Amino acid sequence: MRTDCHQHLWPAPFVDALRARSAPPFLDGWTLHLAGEAPYPVDPAAHDVTRRAAFERAQGTARALVSLSSPLGVEHLPGEEAGPLLDAWHDGACALPDPFGVWAAAGVHDVDPAGLAGLLRRDRVVGLQLPATALADPAALQRVGPLLEACERAGKPLLVHPGPAGAPVDAPGWWPAVVPYVQQLHAAWCTWHAAGRASHPTLRLAFVALAGLAPLHHERLTARGGALGALDPLVHYETSSYGARAVDALVRVVGVDPVVLGSDRPYADPFAPADLPGFGAAFAHALTVTNPAHLLEGSRP
Repeated sequence: MRTDCHQHLWPAPFVDALRARSAPPFLDGWTLHLAGEAPYPVDPAAHDVTRRAAFERAQGTARALVSLSSPLGVEHLPGEEAGPLLDAWHDGACALPDPFGVWAAAGVHDVDPAGLAGLLRRDRVVGLQLPATALADPAALQRVGPLLEACERAGKPLLVHPGPAGAPVDAPGWWPAVVPYVQQLHAAWCTWHAAGRASHPTLRLAFVALAGLAPLHHERLTARGGALGALDPLVHYETSSYGARAVDALVRVVGVDPVVLGSDRPYADPFAPADLPGFGAAFAHALTVTNPAHLLEGSRP
């Protein structure tokens, strides 16, 4: 049951919905237009469902969990704009073949916990993804609290993903992914550390990209009057875009149990456990089987 907790794959209905728009986010053919970013040429092969499914089966992936790409900004649109895109995402993604599972998406401008509760009952939906920008501070956390409560009632986890991010004029193309994405995740982790668990005592969640390495700042947190405290057994860290050095450093702070494999495919390749000397097959099994099961089902096989 090898699980990749974080991928992106746009089904045809969602591509069509993006092409039907004339304001960001929209697709002009296969050129993506986002607010504050340069046009981005999307590789059509990256969203070829048949090709992607065959690749995952060849890799031995039992579950590849796909999500709406939060940097598109769909979740932050007003409800009348977000609705058609979210409907297209869920209808298309839930029709994907094995081995794909689906992270639901929800608007954060007009919060609809009842609608989310219905989505969480769909067979292929494993939980909810929210942009880190929706958990930027305790007040933001309170605004999306009804969505988190819907997840708790359903027994489904939350995946925290970077949200929309622009780039300064003349900044290199990697700027959004390396600067604001990491900052957003760090802020969301701090928000959860400060206020999240007290409000949502049973919610399981994972931060993609190792939460922007936020736990590594625990010494500075302590020096400035905070405290890391006891490790939260329901918080997980997904590995996408990081390698052996970052994973090793994080494990030294939070241990092995919270770390789950995610690739961010098609934008990155997954971390290879074999690249981390001294951890071996047991760590690889925890990363790809045991820990994802705890995140998704609350169990440890």
